[in-house]
Amino acid sequence: MRRPVLVTVGLVVALMGAVFTLQGLGFLGGSPMTGSTFWAVLGPVIALLGIVLVVYGLRSRGRS
Repeated sequence: MRRPVLVTVGLVVALMGAVFTLQGLGFLGGSPMTGSTFWAVLGPVIALLGIVLVVYGLRSRGRS
């Protein structure tokens, strides 16, 4: 049961990081995050964390 949860959470976190990056770079508007360098830098870090969770969730299939 742990594996699908990690993969799902990882995908959501990676998607959020991508959205934060696009907002920080000014490609997505409509929020206070638009055009903010802070989110342009933090977004990819968050997306990378999500990818790490997905990979860990997929690789932990043999371990119970």
